[in-house]
Amino acid sequence: MKSHRMLMPGLLLALLALPFASQAGDGDWKRGRIYYRMVCTACHVQKSGSIAPSKMTKAEWAAYIKADKHAKGKDSLKHYVSTAYRNGIKASNKAAEKFADVPDQELLDDIRAFVEYGAKDGEKPASCS
Repeated sequence: MKSHRMLMPGLLLALLALPFASQAGDGDWKRGRIYYRMVCTACHVQKSGSIAPSKMTKAEWAAYIKADKHAKGKDSLKHYVSTAYRNGIKASNKAAEKFADVPDQELLDDIRAFVEYGAKDGEKPASCS
């Protein structure tokens, strides 16, 4: 009987934590927005013009990220969120410096969360500014 008294609160806590556990790997769209605007947009403005999240739908962004192709397939998208890349630009980019220790996949999840949030069919279509 005593073990049931101990088991019930544990089960209740586990059930209450489930919604939060499912969100843990979803990414932090606010952190993704900072990185996207300060790193991705900064480079694109210089080279080819900015790409607003609202230029594509959530499905298009998901496919783009999954394909891991950047610069028309010339290189990997993951390269631009890698620790090595961030360390290489952190002297001239505050966001790269601020997020230097964030795991690569976590940062990619954050960026994905932002572009899907700000996508053409997202919760709040976003520009680059």
